[in-house]
Amino acid sequence: MRMSRRDFMISLSAAGAALSVAACSSSGSGGSAVRFGYIADYNGASLLAIAEERGLWKKHGLTAEPKVFVNGPVQIQALRTGNLDYGYIGPGALWLPASGKATIVAIDTLTYADRVIARPGIDSIQDLRGKKVGVPEGTSGEMALNLALQKAGMTMKDISKVVMDAPTVVSAFSSGQIDGAGIWYPLIDTIKEKVPGMKEVASTEDLPGSSFPTAFVSAAKAKPERDQKVVKVLQEANDWRAAHPKESIALAAKLLKADEAKVAADAKHVKTMTTAELVARTKDGTVEKWLDGMSQFFVRTGQLPKAPDPSSFYAGDLYTKAAA
Repeated sequence: MRMSRRDFMISLSAAGAALSVAACSSSGSGGSAVRFGYIADYNGASLLAIAEERGLWKKHGLTAEPKVFVNGPVQIQALRTGNLDYGYIGPGALWLPASGKATIVAIDTLTYADRVIARPGIDSIQDLRGKKVGVPEGTSGEMALNLALQKAGMTMKDISKVVMDAPTVVSAFSSGQIDGAGIWYPLIDTIKEKVPGMKEVASTEDLPGSSFPTAFVSAAKAKPERDQKVVKVLQEANDWRAAHPKESIALAAKLLKADEAKVAADAKHVKTMTTAELVARTKDGTVEKWLDGMSQFFVRTGQLPKAPDPSSFYAGDLYTKAAA
């Protein structure tokens, strides 16, 4: 990995730790406390909101301290420094567990929320050649940008890549400081309100047969007993979400302090699966195929030197055992 990326991630983690705030704490006392990171979207927040509302932490002898972060890489840095116990990451950050910096304890969803967007008058990826494109490095926004460039026969060298965190992408695009961005919903909805003529010039929805998993991660050094309890909480919340989609949106909106209609719009880009489906796809190798596909992509982008065996960073046995 290039030193510049490492230096960037270290500085980003420091900024993210300063920006992250406690969102809420589970009621009850006497349970083992877990500090759980999430991103302020439906994928990142819904299971934590359900677990809180349904009393699932207490049921399994735990309490939770959810903390909101701007992206997945910052959470993994917090895991590695001991400032966080679990976190949520999108597909663009899967190169970090694949490089040994965290362990995936559960798959959350498949997401198709990532886009490359451009200012009015820019109608294609090719039109971004030589222009300033903002991207949160190491995230699914960068992933979407890389995929779009590859599809167009281009590379990052064909654009002027500007590294910035996700909130800064929103403000920079809205004020005209950048011409395009690799970013995701629901932030794109915010941008649309400020730049009505914004164009979506590439989308992960336009890649047939591709799967982009989101995941919950723990520190690479496992704590099996606690991990199993946490995974049980996530599985029970996941099945409640699958059975109660509208109520899940409402609970996520409550946690996020966001408009319910906007959270519902965000949820449209998400494919949820029951725990039974995720167990079956773990056992038949489907999940490992998803993860290997992502790793192969990160090899092409230079974020990984080679694709590791998915079993080295996905605790599939833990997931299936917790569901038994």
